[in-house]
Amino acid sequence: MNVEFERFIVENIPEVDGFHPHFRDALELILTVGGKRFRPQLLFAVVKALQPNLIENSFYIGMAIESLHTYSLVHDDLPSMDNADLRRGAETLHKRYDEVTAILVGDALNTLPFEIISNSPFRDDVKVELVRSLSKNGGLNGMVIGQAIDCYFENETLPIEKIRTLHKYKTGKLIASSLQMGAIISDRKDLEKELYDFGISLGLLFQIQDDILDVLESDAEAGKTTNNDGDKNSFVTVLGLQKAIEEAEKEAKNLEERLLLFPMELKENLEILLEKYLFRHRK
Repeated sequence: MNVEFERFIVENIPEVDGFHPHFRDALELILTVGGKRFRPQLLFAVVKALQPNLIENSFYIGMAIESLHTYSLVHDDLPSMDNADLRRGAETLHKRYDEVTAILVGDALNTLPFEIISNSPFRDDVKVELVRSLSKNGGLNGMVIGQAIDCYFENETLPIEKIRTLHKYKTGKLIASSLQMGAIISDRKDLEKELYDFGISLGLLFQIQDDILDVLESDAEAGKTTNNDGDKNSFVTVLGLQKAIEEAEKEAKNLEERLLLFPMELKENLEILLEKYLFRHRK
């Protein structure tokens, strides 16, 4: 499925009007250079379990999620934010091209998802629900406010519960939305909340693990700039490395138990996907 989805992304990157010398190249580069495609894979795991005949149609929504997530990475790497040199094993866009190109490619990737969803082969009422989930969780009271809080409170240590809250928004909500949209596509309203709540917890685990790996991995291993969180409210800077690892272990085991509550095929699909992620903090 990954090969087919990668091909779908390449074939559906839109052309760019006008005569800019490299804008379309920059857009294509950041969408195709690599990445785990983790959020789309969550969506596909749900759809494959609940409505497998809709997998190819769900590629549109997977690309929409990946586009929004990629915009957040492009902006996160900017000099005014993390000032990172490396992303997905390649130079960040502001390093390869210039800061204006990076900002505007990010802007394009922020709006492109909704064009993709509008062109997807789903009923209009389904499209509305998909747009609502993605915009709510990736926008103002989702990923954006989480990032705003994270940046504003640099160099100021927050209590651990507020750190959990900021990362619920910054990381958790888009992961939760990816799972929820799988249920929306599959017409399983009965599973939307359960999957969403699972995604919030999964996002928190991912953030703790990212903070741990930021300390333990080199730039080459991570494929991005590491050891870059010293001024931020990361779980490692606040709790210390060993306690952060213990926190990740607790969250991972909790998620492992919660998987058992899902319908069998959904549980199995998510287990297969999460096998290499749940305990990646054990280095």
